[in-house]
Amino acid sequence: MLTLNRWQSRTAALMALSVTVGTVAPLITASPSLAQTTFSDVSSNYWAAQFIQQLSQRGVIAGFPDGSFRPEEPVTRAQFAAMVNKAFQKAQQRQAINFTDVPSNYWASSAIQQAYTIGFLSGYPGNRFEPNQAIPREQVLVSLANGLAYTPSGNTESTLQYFNDASSVASYARSPIAAATEKQIVVNYPNVKFLNPTATATRAQVAAFIYQALVSSNQVSAINSPYVVAAVGSTTTTAGSVTIPQGTAIAVKYDKAEKILVTKDETAPLTLTVSQNVVTQDGTVVIPAGSQIIGQLKPATGGSQFVAQKLVLASGQEYQLNATSEVITKTETVKKGISTSAIIKDTVLGAGAATAISAVTGDHAIATEEVLGGAGIGALVGLFLGKKSVDLIAIDPNTDLQMTINQNLLVSLR
Repeated sequence: MLTLNRWQSRTAALMALSVTVGTVAPLITASPSLAQTTFSDVSSNYWAAQFIQQLSQRGVIAGFPDGSFRPEEPVTRAQFAAMVNKAFQKAQQRQAINFTDVPSNYWASSAIQQAYTIGFLSGYPGNRFEPNQAIPREQVLVSLANGLAYTPSGNTESTLQYFNDASSVASYARSPIAAATEKQIVVNYPNVKFLNPTATATRAQVAAFIYQALVSSNQVSAINSPYVVAAVGSTTTTAGSVTIPQGTAIAVKYDKAEKILVTKDETAPLTLTVSQNVVTQDGTVVIPAGSQIIGQLKPATGGSQFVAQKLVLASGQEYQLNATSEVITKTETVKKGISTSAIIKDTVLGAGAATAISAVTGDHAIATEEVLGGAGIGALVGLFLGKKSVDLIAIDPNTDLQMTINQNLLVSLR
């Protein structure tokens, strides 16, 4: 079941987000007023674009001389130490120690000492720091929770149950991560229900975590992202109603076909069925399996995306729903001369896709098949006549259309 549980002027300081893995020398960040805020490899619709842009604007992070940010590169412990020192200003909490594997002339020696004394990072037995070790996601979250002195207000295990992979969280990390979850520091892409605690943290992920930690300490304004694990532990139930928090995942299915084909430019109506109950921590079903989600497949950068409009519960209650799936970019090529029967078997077509297949293959009977939208085929034929092939977006509705609620949803329990 899906559950709603307790939920880049080279005169500035060295910054770890401008460092590549290994011994490459770090870049120098620009002062905030001169900071680069757009990067060649961070598109406007990249999941972490706003986090990266905002931290760049504040002079907390930086890119590379070629104009890139390299969001998917891993972060080392030394790099992370430099990041937190730039992002947070704290008084010394403990005396510095000499780490045996951090020589005094190491580029991040000072940053490591500072991060240690203010409580964000600790070492390993034998006074080792392992500065070049890639830092796991759970270690980043533990560092932020400990550095900001956060402790969980609710039951740790109940809070962690929100994550489908909670059992993978190390014992030392469970309480701090529960606290980080409550403070909405956790950002999980592409699925908010999967923490991936042991995975190496990327530059984009660390940017998101640090930004959310700044939000939690009231230093920056919140960014509306569906990947922030929101309000775990504070699901509210009042007067016979419950608030389903932003970030809740909804599993869906589609019984009419095993595949949906649409053109990259078309909008097609679609109704999906909720395949798993969404329940509160106490077991109350708030969105029962079998409920309907009415919406549309819409063009999105590089593909198609389901955009929900309405939730219809099994009881008949209806709610406006702000929820979306990931962008689907898989394609299937239809070529002239191919058998249309193989294409359309167990497949539902958008009107544009039906028209494209008909025009490219010459099988005009395709226009008689049931299509999403059910009309407009004749008007579209001219767009595809003469083409020898066409690429269609291929959607597996039972896996590709799982969605995330983008805004808190209040439903009645009657």
